[in-house]
Amino acid sequence: MDISQIHARFLECSSVSIDTRRIEKNSFFVALKGTSFDANSFAKEALEKGASYVLIDDKEFFLDERTILVSNTLETLQELAKFHRNYLNLPIIALTGSNGKTTTKELFQVVLSQKYNTKSTLGNLNNHIGVPLTLLSFTKETEIGIVEMGANHQKEIDFLCKIAQPDYGYITNFGKAHLEGFGGVEGVIKGKSEMYDYLSQHNKKVFVNLDDPIQSEKTAQMEQITFSTSNPDSFVFIKNVEANPFVKVNYNEIEIQSNLIGLYNATNIIAAITVGKYFNVVINDSKQALENYNPDNNRSQIIHKNSNKIILDAYNANPSSMEVALQNFIQLENKTKIAVLGDMFELGEESPQEHKNIIKKLSSTANFNCYLIGKEFYAVKENHQHLHFFPTFDEFAAQLKSNPFQNSFLLIKGSRGMALERTLQYI
Repeated sequence: MDISQIHARFLECSSVSIDTRRIEKNSFFVALKGTSFDANSFAKEALEKGASYVLIDDKEFFLDERTILVSNTLETLQELAKFHRNYLNLPIIALTGSNGKTTTKELFQVVLSQKYNTKSTLGNLNNHIGVPLTLLSFTKETEIGIVEMGANHQKEIDFLCKIAQPDYGYITNFGKAHLEGFGGVEGVIKGKSEMYDYLSQHNKKVFVNLDDPIQSEKTAQMEQITFSTSNPDSFVFIKNVEANPFVKVNYNEIEIQSNLIGLYNATNIIAAITVGKYFNVVINDSKQALENYNPDNNRSQIIHKNSNKIILDAYNANPSSMEVALQNFIQLENKTKIAVLGDMFELGEESPQEHKNIIKKLSSTANFNCYLIGKEFYAVKENHQHLHFFPTFDEFAAQLKSNPFQNSFLLIKGSRGMALERTLQYI
């Protein structure tokens, strides 16, 4: 069975699934393999739960005409997504970057949805499996697709671009993320810029932050759609930006007051205004969408619990995002600030120095108590009266139980694996 025949069967279904625990009736089930599981063995269960077809790559689990046997289900999933993308032939915006991808994707989504039937990556399904699933969620009714792309090594963005074949691209920033896999900051820039390479080779367009000299330089020969807070000749020029703590921007005398904190989110908001303007969304509609957007899933959430006010930013962390989050928090005027920070992962041999850099910043610029949690911070701990180190979260939680925070303004930030949102249980 070739990919067009498989696609015809996929079109008979209402959704695609890779997990029998969340399978829907009339879905197209793809049996993937992992290091500790083989979903081929769940093909029968998938059909019993309502799947119309199952895609497998182990003939031992072939059942009947509803079973599609291929040599490799992951590769077929990716080819099916590519075929479906070409079948729909809709405009696709791809975005990547070290920080802010998911928030920016959601801002693009809410703005463009003011005028178009827009679909985007669900959550952070942005890898070699998530991107195909995103593309397969698009339908004939979808007018614009937004595809978030994540990567932790070279050639990954290039691979994802070849599947999604974007018409437009945007890179949020180049930061110190996944240094271990990329091989340092220069490796990050090279890896993320694979999106620029693809767009350039295929004569596609790119949204560019002209205030970022690296992005400006790398896209100089491309067809740019630009924004800036310093260059009045850009496609979108924003003169006034504030963050105290919520971001407020003024565009063409229209004030947009967001529910996002920190100047680092101003760029994400301005990028969304730019995308909206390019696709002819009325600015007042963009304003409404951006003002109604509320972050969730541990991303820069403002939470009030008991007597405490909390910035919960525990979705993820790397040296660049930690730096800007701390810079914003330090500048906020409040007499009872507390920072709860967790280890930053995937930094390889750079990890000790990057954690030392955060400690150095806190020792010299923070005049409030900071709790640093995890073995990476603990390994390079220093003696400062306002810095408190804990090798594990459990040890931090034990102290917090006996000495709970009260009447405080907190920043909680760490890598996903630290799960620092657990702190809320003890506040």
